[in-house]
Amino acid sequence: MRLQLLFFTLLGCTAFAQNPDLKEPVYQSVASALAAPTRAKQLNFRDKGLFEVPDGIAGLPGIQFLNLMGNNLEYLHPDVFTLRQLEVLNLKLNALKYIPKDIKKLNKLLRLDVSDNGLSYIPNEVSALKQLRFAHLSYNLITFLPNGIGECKNLETLEADNNQLSYLPYGIAGLQKLKLLHLGYNQFNEFDKNWTKLSALEDLNMEFNHIKELPAEIGAFKNLKIAILNNNRLSALPDTISNLSQLELLSLSNNNITTLPKNISKLTNLRTFILIGNPIDKTEQERLKQALPNCKIFF
Repeated sequence: MRLQLLFFTLLGCTAFAQNPDLKEPVYQSVASALAAPTRAKQLNFRDKGLFEVPDGIAGLPGIQFLNLMGNNLEYLHPDVFTLRQLEVLNLKLNALKYIPKDIKKLNKLLRLDVSDNGLSYIPNEVSALKQLRFAHLSYNLITFLPNGIGECKNLETLEADNNQLSYLPYGIAGLQKLKLLHLGYNQFNEFDKNWTKLSALEDLNMEFNHIKELPAEIGAFKNLKIAILNNNRLSALPDTISNLSQLELLSLSNNNITTLPKNISKLTNLRTFILIGNPIDKTEQERLKQALPNCKIFF
C-alpha cells in the first residue's frame, strides 16, 4: 500500500506539468486573455499546431501557467521571457534545439518541462532558477548537465532519462532536497559516489546504462525507497546496500548477479525484489526467500 501511494504521488507530480490550476480560468488565446475582466494567469496552447509562440503574449505579464506542449516550436520568442510571474512552463513535445540563456529571467519558475525535444544541452543560466522544484528533461539529446544546476537548491525532481549523459556535474551534490532522480537510458559507465550526497533521495532510476559496480557509499541513501538498476552490468552489490533501511522496491533485472550480500536480511522494509535475468542458482534463491520472508522476490 505504501508503495502504491508513493507511485500515485509521483504520478500526480508529473501530471501537474500539463494541468493548470482548475480554480483559475484557463485561456486558449491571447485575445481572450487580454479581454478577461480580471488579470489572466493561465494560458493553454497545447496541441495547437503552433510554429511560433502566439503574438501579444508579452501583454500578459501576470501569466503564471503557460502550456505550449505538443506543438512545432523550434525556438522560443523573447516575449516568453517577459513573463516574470511564470511558475509553470510546459514545452514538452516540440522541436526545440536549445533553451535561451534568458531562461534566467524566469526566476519564479517552480516547474520546467522541456522533455521530448531536440535539446543537446541545458544552459548554465538555469542556476538562477532558485525556486525550481521540478525539472523534466527526458527524451532529448543532452550530453551534459551544467554545474549550475546544483544551485537550484529547491529542486525535488530531476528527470533526465533517455538522453546521452555519461556523467553528472560535481555540483549535483548541492541538491539536498532532491527526492527523485531518473537517469535511465543514458551512457553511464560508473555510479559516482558523489551522488550519494543526495541525502533526501527517495526514487532512483538508472536502468539501461553500463554500470559495472555500485560504490560502498551507496549506503548513505538513508531515505531511498525505490532503486531501479535494470539492464546494467552489475555482478555484485556492496554489503552497504543493507543500510538502505527505507528501501521498498529494488529492481536488478538483466544484470550478471550470482549472489547477494549475506546481510541482505537487514532490508526489512523491502517488499518487491526483482532479479529476473540474473544467473542466480536455486540455492541462492532459497536463501534469499528465507532472508526476506516479507518480500515478493521475482527470479
